[in-house]
Amino acid sequence: MTDKIRYEQNLLHVEDIPAADLAEKFGTPLYVYSGGQIARNFGLLQKAFSVIPGAKILYALKANSNPEILRHICSLGAGADTVSAGEIFLALRSGFAPGSISLAGVGKTDLDIDFALSRGIGTIIVESNEELKVVSERASALGRTATVSLRINPDVDARTHPHISTGLKENKFGINIDKAGETAARAVKMKNIELVGIHSHIGSQVTEHAPFEEAADSIRKFVLDLKKRGIEIKQIDVGGGIGVRYRNAIKHDLLPVEKKEEPVINLNSLAKVIKDRLSFPGCEIAIEPGRYIVAESGVLLTRVLYRKESAGRRFIVVDAGMNDMMRHALYSAYHQIVPVKLKDSGFSPADVVGPVCETTDAFAVQRELPALNRGDLVAILTVGAYGYSIASNYNSRPKPAEVFVEKDSARVVRDRETLDDLI
Repeated sequence: MTDKIRYEQNLLHVEDIPAADLAEKFGTPLYVYSGGQIARNFGLLQKAFSVIPGAKILYALKANSNPEILRHICSLGAGADTVSAGEIFLALRSGFAPGSISLAGVGKTDLDIDFALSRGIGTIIVESNEELKVVSERASALGRTATVSLRINPDVDARTHPHISTGLKENKFGINIDKAGETAARAVKMKNIELVGIHSHIGSQVTEHAPFEEAADSIRKFVLDLKKRGIEIKQIDVGGGIGVRYRNAIKHDLLPVEKKEEPVINLNSLAKVIKDRLSFPGCEIAIEPGRYIVAESGVLLTRVLYRKESAGRRFIVVDAGMNDMMRHALYSAYHQIVPVKLKDSGFSPADVVGPVCETTDAFAVQRELPALNRGDLVAILTVGAYGYSIASNYNSRPKPAEVFVEKDSARVVRDRETLDDLI
């Protein structure tokens, strides 16, 4: 649960600043991030995984790649997990050392591979036999040696939404674990290739402990099989996917209690599972959290434009749309929505919808909410991950501004787009 985004005297605050002041100064819709919340969550990961000597935390840039957030996370001691030349570029510009960066992705272009090789990034994570061949060819052409890990697909059900499940054999990611030993044997014989590690990532927003255990068991068996082949591994990257709580992110007597609250994985238990199963002499462990570090830090402030009723259904129309935050439109993702100023008005069902010309442009459907009037501010919570990073200009709508808050200081870290920016 967030502790940096909270109510004080019934007014929502981001750290020490009233959210209403931020909306007044910077306009809406507005993404606001708490630097303190990011530091808190990263610290919890560091503390839990300190039981594994030398464990590395690589921040997954796809969750949120705002350069100010990247600089903040880099300063905390993280490495970077990237999936494109663009993300490598942003990581380098934000201060991450080349050796602390990995490049993953099932469909790397030659540009992605060349960019990684020419910048000397730490590891290229290979996801197919053909990709391994291409990486070798590109390394040869550039006169480089590619340091690679093999992404194995352990065929583990992450028990998450099917759109963000990545560890089943029918998913596009990784090399089938039954065939990956042959790929590893091929890799160690290839010119310009240095096989150093094994990588696995079973999915995102995983809220159960068991899938991580199953994946760790599969990885352990695979590493032991490689040892029998005479192949020694120096790094095991177990991926990310640690889920966060979207319901009841903030609790208050004047807010409804949201049902079906997500369970939260015990980080200490997870670290012990990984340590007990995957500790091998001379082999370091890496994890790749993204959502866990930044999701709780973000709120999307939006203002009520209109209220309407149709066939007894209440609609709250706000100035943010699915182009600004499309997780609900993509896979019916749930986000708590709260008024910036609490009132004792009771609750009734309402749909919170945006201006975009799509029925899917909704942030909540038949959600218990207090009375809201035109001009009122509401906050969509836990949007620090996969919010702005997948925003678009659909309906030719300029993207919102992003603001970074530390204690009582707030600064714009991405300007609001203008109509001129559309061309």
